[in-house]
Amino acid sequence: MARPYVRSIKPRDAKEVFGNLSQTNHYQVSFGALPTSVEAHIYNKFGVYDANNFMSRKGGLLCSDASLPGSNLATGDVKDNFMGVPQEFAHTRLYADIDFTFYVDRDYTNLRVFEGWIDYISSGSGANELSDNYFRRMRYPETYKANTMYITKFEKDYGNRVDYLFVNAFPKLVNAIPVSYGGADILKVSVSFNYDRYIMNPEGSISKGTQDTFQDIVTRTSGDTVEFKTDTVSTPESVAKSATSETASSKPLKEPNPVPAGNTAGPGTKFLPTDSATGYRGEGSPDGPLLYPNGTPVYRPDGSMRNSQFDP
Repeated sequence: MARPYVRSIKPRDAKEVFGNLSQTNHYQVSFGALPTSVEAHIYNKFGVYDANNFMSRKGGLLCSDASLPGSNLATGDVKDNFMGVPQEFAHTRLYADIDFTFYVDRDYTNLRVFEGWIDYISSGSGANELSDNYFRRMRYPETYKANTMYITKFEKDYGNRVDYLFVNAFPKLVNAIPVSYGGADILKVSVSFNYDRYIMNPEGSISKGTQDTFQDIVTRTSGDTVEFKTDTVSTPESVAKSATSETASSKPLKEPNPVPAGNTAGPGTKFLPTDSATGYRGEGSPDGPLLYPNGTPVYRPDGSMRNSQFDP
């Protein structure tokens, strides 16, 4: 591969490149339908009627600050493939929480919506909040996570755009709102959302997955092409049928001859057990008795072991 070519940039080229940059103040945050149980809780406890209608029509317009999402890859170190050359390989994609800042309307509607959403998540106990032994219990994620939250970045000519769909999003943090005497300012609330993942420029909406099938990689062909197989959920009937067919088609396996543990002096010689500590194969073997460096036998005639070559 050739080295990159370094050249000067003409003013016309610089204008074409730097005069066509994206700006930060053209975006839109969109909320679709909240989970049904969340909307009902917000209405019953916080008095917000038709929270879905408010969030879809006004909630995004009240968002004064937002961030486009980002992600990173968690990696593992491999240091023994190539000597002196450490490598990293990705194993998990991680997503950071995303922050939004909203103007608070005079009815505190969006503030009550976010507070009610978080309150519903932690209200699974059903206990009386005014009781001194009140406790919390978290609800199941499928009852409070939403798949209808978007952020769209566009330009002033409404030409090019990018859309981000957040999968299984829910408010994780409602920041404290400072208030003070003195000069008046617009009240704002900052909310951090957690989500499982995001999809850039999605084509369609999130559909509920099925539990009876699962796609798994079984083989890899040339290049990056992979072949899949479908695993089905096992039932007692299918397991019994599979076991019956395997029993009928299986044949008894012939056990291989056991390999003796020990040592021999080669083909055709008698097997002699080996001492695990010294490797000695026994008196009378082709190896002869085990001797110390000065020729003294390690074992006495009575079978006891000498501690050194100088023992009688």
